[in-house]
Amino acid sequence: MCLGLPMTIVETDGITALCQHGDEQRHVSVMLLSGASVGTKVLVHIDTAVRLLDEDEARLISEALDGLEAGLNGQDCDRFFADLIGHEPQLPEHLR
Repeated sequence: MCLGLPMTIVETDGITALCQHGDEQRHVSVMLLSGASVGTKVLVHIDTAVRLLDEDEARLISEALDGLEAGLNGQDCDRFFADLIGHEPQLPEHLR
C-alpha cells in the first residue's frame, strides 16, 4: 500500500520543490502540478507531488496518519477519527 503525505512547499523552481511535513523535509517533483507555489499544500507520493490540497484536507490526512501511527504504537487513536465514530461508512456513489 502506498500512502500520500501532505506536505507544504517551502521553496520551488517550478520543476522541483523542497517540501516539509513536521520535521521532515524532502525534494519532490512538482511537474504534474500547475499553481504549486511556496506555502501550497500538496499530496506527495514517492517524491512526486500529485495534487494540490486545501488546508482542511491536508489537516484531515495528517490527523489520519497520526491516528494510524498511534494505533500501531498501541496508543488510543479514537480522537484522531472522531468524525467517523458513530457513523456507518458509506461507499461513494460510483462504487455502489
